[in-house]
Amino acid sequence: MKNEKLNIVICGGGRTGHLSAVLFKQRPNVKVSLLTENLLLVKHFQKNGGEIKAIRPECSILTARPDVVSCQVEETLKDADMVIITVPAHIRPDLLKKIAPHLPSHKTVFVGAIPGFCGFDWLAEKVLNQRPNVVIWGMKDVPHIAFDLCLGEWIRMGGAKNHLYIACHQRESLEAHATLLAYLQSLYGMPIEILPNYLAITLTPGNPIMHSSVIYGHIGPYGQMYKNYFSSLLCWWEDCPELAVYFLQRTDEENQLLCRAIEKILRIDLSSVHPLLEEIREAYAEQIIENHTLLSVLRTNQAYRRIPLPLIPVDQKGYVFDKTHRAFHEDVNYGFVFIGGDGKTLES
Repeated sequence: MKNEKLNIVICGGGRTGHLSAVLFKQRPNVKVSLLTENLLLVKHFQKNGGEIKAIRPECSILTARPDVVSCQVEETLKDADMVIITVPAHIRPDLLKKIAPHLPSHKTVFVGAIPGFCGFDWLAEKVLNQRPNVVIWGMKDVPHIAFDLCLGEWIRMGGAKNHLYIACHQRESLEAHATLLAYLQSLYGMPIEILPNYLAITLTPGNPIMHSSVIYGHIGPYGQMYKNYFSSLLCWWEDCPELAVYFLQRTDEENQLLCRAIEKILRIDLSSVHPLLEEIREAYAEQIIENHTLLSVLRTNQAYRRIPLPLIPVDQKGYVFDKTHRAFHEDVNYGFVFIGGDGKTLES
């Protein structure tokens, strides 16, 4: 691997896709392709050369130029070693069906999702079950917070995780685990650990319960903005209401109960799925100013700073949630409902 170029295809030209492209191109012997359906991004790359800036928290800048930015599925995927899917979970079924026929068949290809929640392993298995050369994997969460995207120009980079966790589909061999780990260690500077079961990723408390609770805490029937308008733009976490954290705490407790039930029934180890407060403390340790309570951790975690709520103006009345945002379609309709479905399955 030291003398060969690692060919990475990132599926998705959003925030995580932009940031991943810049970070991966800082590494030697890496070819990075962005596969996107966004024609504006492709035209921007063709016109301006495709240089993308990642603005770090301390305002220093990383610059990189992806090798390829394209809508051409077959051409982009033909020599891929690793395919990283960064599109929202509700888009992944169609994306997998689109890329499956064009994945290389003459070598092992590692197809994974960042983040890997919403049952990506089951979804990928369903689509790729006739492709034994494909290794299915996912990452527990995004390695870095990414926000404030200017398409094809720059992306702001929030705090980095202290530790990364990945898991593979249960069909994958130990040899595949080892190769995947070596690839990812060549791309990221943090320690990486392989979890023993993919359910540990699916059930890790993350955006599906975090974003859903915040939205409900703001505009649900007990929230301050119920049937009302926001008077100004807010951030997800600095402006997180106490009511939202109450709902989040309760949801997290139920998720832990679900993990214990699954462990008992399936006889698997989900001890790596910690309560949310522990997860955030472990991931962002020194970046948290006040770590005593879940509310203080969310509000003072420097990695979460300045991430705006998806609000849009309405005439002269104020602001409302943009219900086309991925927080609604991915985190609520897909992620939150998926976890709830796991619980209902256990009850039946």
